[in-house]
Order: sequence, then C-alpha cells, then structure tokens
Amino acid sequence: MKTRFLGIADLAEVPSVAVVVDVMRAFTVAAWAFAQGADRIVLAESLDEALALKARHPDWAALKDGPPAPGFDTVNSPGLLRSIDLAGRTVVQKTTAGTVGALAVKEAQLVLCASFVVAEATARLLRTRGSDSVTFVVTGEDGRADEDLACAQYIARRATGAGTDPAAYLRRAAVSRAAVELTEGVRQGTHPDDVALCLELDRFPFAMVATSEGSLMVLRPHAVPAPAGEVRAG
Repeated sequence: MKTRFLGIADLAEVPSVAVVVDVMRAFTVAAWAFAQGADRIVLAESLDEALALKARHPDWAALKDGPPAPGFDTVNSPGLLRSIDLAGRTVVQKTTAGTVGALAVKEAQLVLCASFVVAEATARLLRTRGSDSVTFVVTGEDGRADEDLACAQYIARRATGAGTDPAAYLRRAAVSRAAVELTEGVRQGTHPDDVALCLELDRFPFAMVATSEGSLMVLRPHAVPAPAGEVRAG
C-alpha cells in the first residue's frame, strides 16, 4: 500500500482514499459522540453554517472549538461530551482543523476520519477495502502536528497487517504541542481528562466514514469486525 502524509494545504489533487486525522480533538470527539448515541455528524464549513443548521433543526446538537458560545450545545472536548446523551441525534461539528481537512477531500472515493481511539478499526477497513494508495491528511498545525502524524503513521503500519508496538506513537502524541497546550490550559473549552481520552488506543470498535449527503458532508460510524485469528498490534 502506497501512503502519503500531507497537510491540508498540500492537497494538490483529490486522493482516491483519504484518512483525515485529528487526534486532539475533533475525531476523538466524533467517536465519543457516536458512543453517546449520535446517529450522524454533519461537518460544517463554518460557524455560521453550524448555527444556521442548528436554527433549522433545533433538535440537533452543535459543537465547536474554544469556549462555550450562544447557539452551541457544547464544545469540542471528549471529557465534556462523554456525559451528554446524544441518543438518536444529529450532531453538527465545526472545528479549526479536523472538519476543514475532511471537507477538503470530500470528493475522494473513500473518506475516513480517524484518531487513536478508532485506529485499529480504521486500519482494518483499509485492509478490507484493499486500498492501493492512501493519503493521510495531517490536519493540525499546517500538517506538522506530531500527534496527528504519529497516529497516521501508526494506522498506516497497521493497515499493512504489521504487528506494530503502539507505545512510541502514543508517547509522541503525549508530548506534542497540542497535548501540552491542553494540559496547561492554553486552549479553551477543555476538560482535564481530554489528553488521556485522546490517547486511549482502540477504545471504540468502529471506523468513521464521511460521505456527501445532498449538500452536507456527513460522518457515520462503520463497524469493522475483526477476522478470526487476526494479529493485533504489539
């Protein structure tokens, strides 16, 4: 499998298969939203679009980066989201990097959104699809976020079926700029458990697939059962 690791601005062409990685915190939050019962996640182009969707659909839940704001139900924090019941609801998500990255590759044949909490299921889906070429979109810090690159590289290794020790990849994420800023309270709209939750490898058994539904880019969970006898990481 041929792999590329690119920042959002480096996407010169539409890839056939894209894995959009945002560990801290968009696609950790998205996975938690599904775990809390969300039916689907609409990836909004802007804060204004998120608010407009919420206004048209008051039963939807809208979330954003940063501090709480009028019109939004919560913020982009897994620690805060895990206490919210989202059973059967649609979530509208707008973040600084993750949702931007997914929308940048919306024309790809297959778009997966990923973080460490769904790493194995994402790798397994890539193996199941037999993808010859995969572009990993490293969303944070203009493609330089080491937590996102570490996760992307780990998923790429696992997608080949290689037994790979995750410890080094998780250590890189744990000392990344994003992890430090979250821990030190530099970023707003956080919970003390956010970093630890973002580093919970394979907490959830599903991958997350984004597809166009009308004018919207919609993310849904995709169960990927483990084949009998499959070698796990480590």
